[in-house]
Amino acid sequence: MTQKNPEKKGRSTPVKRGGKGTGKKKGTRGATSSPGVRKGTGSRNETSTRPFLWTLVGLFFLIGVVIGTGWIVHQLFPPEELTEKQPFEIYPKEEPLHTDRPDRTVIPFPERPDRTVIPFQDRPEVLPEVAIIIDDIGYSRTMARKFGDLDMALTFSVLPKSPHRREIAAEAHGNGIEIMLHLPMEPMEFPRVKPGPGALLVSMDVDDMIDVLYDDLDDVPYVVGVNNHMGSRMTAISTRMYQIFTVLKKNDLFFIDSRTSAQSLCKPSARLLQVTYGERDIFLDHSVDKETIRKQIRALIHLAVKTGHAIAIGHPHRVTYEVLSEELPELKKKVRLVHASDLVRPLG
Repeated sequence: MTQKNPEKKGRSTPVKRGGKGTGKKKGTRGATSSPGVRKGTGSRNETSTRPFLWTLVGLFFLIGVVIGTGWIVHQLFPPEELTEKQPFEIYPKEEPLHTDRPDRTVIPFPERPDRTVIPFQDRPEVLPEVAIIIDDIGYSRTMARKFGDLDMALTFSVLPKSPHRREIAAEAHGNGIEIMLHLPMEPMEFPRVKPGPGALLVSMDVDDMIDVLYDDLDDVPYVVGVNNHMGSRMTAISTRMYQIFTVLKKNDLFFIDSRTSAQSLCKPSARLLQVTYGERDIFLDHSVDKETIRKQIRALIHLAVKTGHAIAIGHPHRVTYEVLSEELPELKKKVRLVHASDLVRPLG
């Protein structure tokens, strides 16, 4: 018995350990393999996510560099501010020539079988017509007299409430110069930029605006027509232009759009109310230097020859007067100078 019991214990003990040991080993292998699989999966996810994160960080860095560079450039080279060249006036940049206007009647040259080109001076009967309007009149009697002494048909556009408006208008009318009202209207830059006394503002109710308009018309004598002073915001609102044109139509006054805005709705409004209408083609002195003004006079002649007629607007600058007086003999050879009222008509 004493010999058999150790053998049984010896046989039984390995079996019991073996069963338990086998379970532990299997459990250990399972436990060991599972973390290994999870660890490998996390590494692959991290590898696939890392390029995306670096791309996102790089994109935000690039945006920051662009914004920072733009801010630095803006500080070093700030945009030019609008300045007033004359009392209550802004001069818009010259627009490209618009020669393809369906409402412009082209005056053809007489047909000749031999197709011979005849110089302008030899055919005065077909000279194109040009009207030159001088805006902002009313502040300088000296400059008004200088322009008035030019041997040419001129139109003065006089600002209401200007200090010398009445005497200048009376003297100019007596010398055969046509008088228009240079009607101040609200610009886009208002109230930072003010159009001056007698201005029509978008914020006015209808009755107040009409009262101001009638007061402006009464303020300048001998008025036969109107053009806008500034007015880039007002002329872009059709209902306001209907109200203004109703008064002009009632008083038999024409309107010339100074075209201070590409969004102007003056033309369709004038067509609807059958107001006699015209529009500015060329600014002579949007830049006040001699070479620019000479260039604009040549552009005026070119456009008039192409379309048959053209309207230019200048301002009472001494430089404008000097260039115009120098170019006048040549100008008269190529175009016929007329008043603004000769180049306006009702729109069909």
